[in-house]
Amino acid sequence: MKSLDVLIAIAVPVVWGIGLVVAKPVVADFPAIFLMALRFTVAALALVWFVPFPKAQLGTLFYVALVGATMQYGFTFNGLRYLDAGTTALIVQAEVPFLVLLAAVALKEKLDFKKVLGMVIAFFGIYLISDQPQLHGKGSAIAMVMTGGFLWAMGQIIVRKYLRLGGLTLTAWLAVLAAPQLFITSLLFESNHINVLRAADTNTWLTVLYLGVIMTAVGYGCWYHVLGRYPASRVGSFLLLTPVTSVLGGALFLGEQLTTLTLLGGSVIILGVAILVVEKSSEA
Repeated sequence: MKSLDVLIAIAVPVVWGIGLVVAKPVVADFPAIFLMALRFTVAALALVWFVPFPKAQLGTLFYVALVGATMQYGFTFNGLRYLDAGTTALIVQAEVPFLVLLAAVALKEKLDFKKVLGMVIAFFGIYLISDQPQLHGKGSAIAMVMTGGFLWAMGQIIVRKYLRLGGLTLTAWLAVLAAPQLFITSLLFESNHINVLRAADTNTWLTVLYLGVIMTAVGYGCWYHVLGRYPASRVGSFLLLTPVTSVLGGALFLGEQLTTLTLLGGSVIILGVAILVVEKSSEA
């Protein structure tokens, strides 16, 4: 890989990993679903002008947005309210073994010993993290984050089976469709929107901009740039840095405690995910 592309590939997990760290202090007081609605509104406004209108696939895109964005982020970021950013980032890695399982069922992809081993290792790492004393009583939050990972995987299966769109076009129109879904969901399940907006400080609005512009628009732009130039097995390995970034960011900027079980469980999760996503490149 060219040096510039290596830097771009490294920037993706850093940008995505820091997203949870940035969002953690905000979701303590700001409704999580409402925050995601603002995030995708910003992302849509940043991207939609530069991509074609996928009229024939809007119906499928609506369901992908519902499952893979509205429901997924609703669960994940509500779980983040009760968990450390680093812990959330590690547990959400369950999305990878969930994707492998769903691909085997829905897409008839081969489920060999290597994939089964990777899934078992990854889920064992999640068990190690969730069994810590400080997480006792937070089973519902852990379940919400894992549910978010499962819903993300479902969304990816729908994309792979039914959609044929460029990466930025997909990102832009998912944001366009997810934003109103999230606003409606927030109105149904959350309250005090006007008061929350009035009380929002500069840090809250900077977080919205980061999540919408940097994490979503720029992050996915960089991701699809390197994915279009190099084998998925090569660039996919860079994403293993995402939970590492969140864990380190949470410790440095939020004062989150790095316990032995967190480090051990996180290492086991990353090992399991690595077994699932890293493959030998066909290039010489």
